[in-house]
Amino acid sequence: MHYAYIGLGNLGANCAACLLRAGFELTVFDLNRAAADPLIEAGAQWADSAADAAARADHVITCLPSPAVTEKVLAQILPVMKPGATWIEMSTLGRDDVLAFAKIAEASGIRMLELPVTGGVHLAARGEITMLPGGDKELVDLHWKAFEAMGNRIFHMGPLGSSSIIKVITNMLAFIHLKACSEALMLAKRGGLDLGQAWHAIQASSGNSFVHETEGALILNGSYDIAFDIDLALKDLGFALGFGKEFGVPLDLASMTNQTYVAAKAAYGGKAQSPMIAKLLEDLLGTDLRAPGFPARLE
Repeated sequence: MHYAYIGLGNLGANCAACLLRAGFELTVFDLNRAAADPLIEAGAQWADSAADAAARADHVITCLPSPAVTEKVLAQILPVMKPGATWIEMSTLGRDDVLAFAKIAEASGIRMLELPVTGGVHLAARGEITMLPGGDKELVDLHWKAFEAMGNRIFHMGPLGSSSIIKVITNMLAFIHLKACSEALMLAKRGGLDLGQAWHAIQASSGNSFVHETEGALILNGSYDIAFDIDLALKDLGFALGFGKEFGVPLDLASMTNQTYVAAKAAYGGKAQSPMIAKLLEDLLGTDLRAPGFPARLE
């Protein structure tokens, strides 16, 4: 099966590489040609445009930064996609965006799957990210081998729109956990504890979380480099708060965390790394959260 992969950012480039390693034929495109160079060296074909990539392949995967970019790319690829092709969208979108884009694709004879993922770029690089497909089961089954190439845990969440809800929920929890982790580490530091030892004690406790083990380590290193920025966090928290209003669920912690990210954006800019919400506390209290032996990037 021949896939086109459009959008080779931190996540997309790693997922595309997994498809190549699994033996899939792959054509790639990104506005930044340099992002494709490692994939081309590994055997991928380069396309000069999104439309060129889509025209060559049996199916198209996109991994893009915003609904506005998805809309633009979709207009380019739909006229040239093969009859009966599937468009697989890996971007984090709102449910209404997913359903609206699916209707646009259907009008051109193209069926859509949503495929948000969760777990972090480091897991994507290892082919161990969690995949959350949404759409018709027959399409999910058709592309299951590709999903297995990119991730090691796959959960079909239901019809289109379902996956966008669970992805927003998982991201909302991660941001809340990160705020809690930052406060916990600062308590340990200001309480006079050895910060590295405190991190390990939390890891072995009932207070542990995936975020503590990953982003907490990057905070202690001082790189904060999770390859996910504050603007993206605010986008996803906006989706979560929108669902809260729609479904009648008060989201107190999500609302507070959203305000923390607003403050972090004001302090460091929207392209700053998401874990830099911890730096707000560090700056406020004049106390850094460094400890030796923690990685600058997750591998």
